[in-house]
Amino acid sequence: MRVNCAALSETLLESELFGHEKGAFTGANALKKGRFELADGGTLFLDEIGEISPAFQSKLLRVLQEGEFERVGGAKTIKVDTRIVAATNRDLEDAVARGQFRADLYFRICVVPIVLPPLRNRKSDIKPLAQLFLDRFNKQNGTNVKIRRRCL
Repeated sequence: MRVNCAALSETLLESELFGHEKGAFTGANALKKGRFELADGGTLFLDEIGEISPAFQSKLLRVLQEGEFERVGGAKTIKVDTRIVAATNRDLEDAVARGQFRADLYFRICVVPIVLPPLRNRKSDIKPLAQLFLDRFNKQNGTNVKIRRRCL
């Protein structure tokens, strides 16, 4: 299960991750389980985690530390056991140093860091990646598109 944190406002992100109760806000016509609840016992991928607001960082930290949350508009505490994989294009260590990202949240999500340099610094990876995506495209579309040698 994955969520792009940058694509949603703080309010929508909270509802998406924690769910909401019927009547919690206009348009909440039914109870909706959030991604944490749906991923209980599994893994949740949070893309662009560096974009979340300081207020939401503390809510996310609570779930990671305590394994519990409340749905938007709810009072019942829900317990979950969800593994988090997070990604960002931001330098979170720098954001922590500048006070823009919570240090305690950073240390909770940075258990096994994988730093991948940008593709512009890995030019030798371009050709095999282009071929991989082209092969996938050809298979999905029943085509036989090829890359000209001079293009690579």
